Amino acid sequence: MSLNRKLLTDVQWKAMVPHCLGKAGDPGQTGGDARVFVEGVLWIARTGSPWRDLPEHFGHWNSVFKRFRRWVKRGAFERIFHALSDDSDFEYVLVDGTIVRVHRHGQGAKGGPEIRRSAKAGAV
Repeated sequence: MSLNRKLLTDVQWKAMVPHCLGKAGDPGQTGGDARVFVEGVLWIARTGSPWRDLPEHFGHWNSVFKRFRRWVKRGAFERIFHALSDDSDFEYVLVDGTIVRVHRHGQGAKGGPEIRRSAKAGAV
């Protein structure tokens, strides 16, 4: 699968670049191709697939996940969102939390059968 099926337009990417981490002038480690990385994150968000199923052309899934966590902790995605929130064409790329399903273990529900009181007070 080639990267010809990109989600981001060149105009959207140009607006995102200043907010990306790991650019040549940034302090610390310089990252790989940020556009491929962001496209990989959008692929995960769009498909709902686990990180381990990330196609290899986006990079090794664990490296992409670790980079994703660094960007989240440093607020990069929030800055990118605010930079692109006025772009009406970007609505199909953004992920709304109301459409992302959480695994049942992550929903906070308590496991096991519910214990109910008997209808009669004297019943044991």
